[in-house]
Amino acid sequence: MEQIEFFMTMIPPTITHQEKQVAVKNGKPVFYEPEKLKTARIKLQAHLSKYVPEGKIDHGVELVTKWCFPKGKHTNGSYRITKPDTDNLQKLLKDCMTEVGFWKDDALVAREITEKFWAEVPGIYIRINKLGD
Repeated sequence: MEQIEFFMTMIPPTITHQEKQVAVKNGKPVFYEPEKLKTARIKLQAHLSKYVPEGKIDHGVELVTKWCFPKGKHTNGSYRITKPDTDNLQKLLKDCMTEVGFWKDDALVAREITEKFWAEVPGIYIRINKLGD
């Protein structure tokens, strides 16, 4: 694998991994995912499953992502400088990529380039490049 590149046409989820909830059971905190987060995870996994490589990636990679949100009143291609934060978006995405089998562990992502835009065509662009030794 030298490079994997694809675009998932979808309205990207805006709920993030950071939005887990906590409840107290028997005096101890128990973390759980609210329904919106579960739905976002399922949606991402369904879209990602179409692009899983034949063998799990087992070497260092660069992950390039471009989050394209419905533009509404914004100019197509302009940067989105509102929440959610890119690091929170990436956490859920990389967890889902691990769960569907892209790589053995998302710790293999040694370099990331992440951008958020307003776009006429919403979705998530993903490119995975193999890093040299």
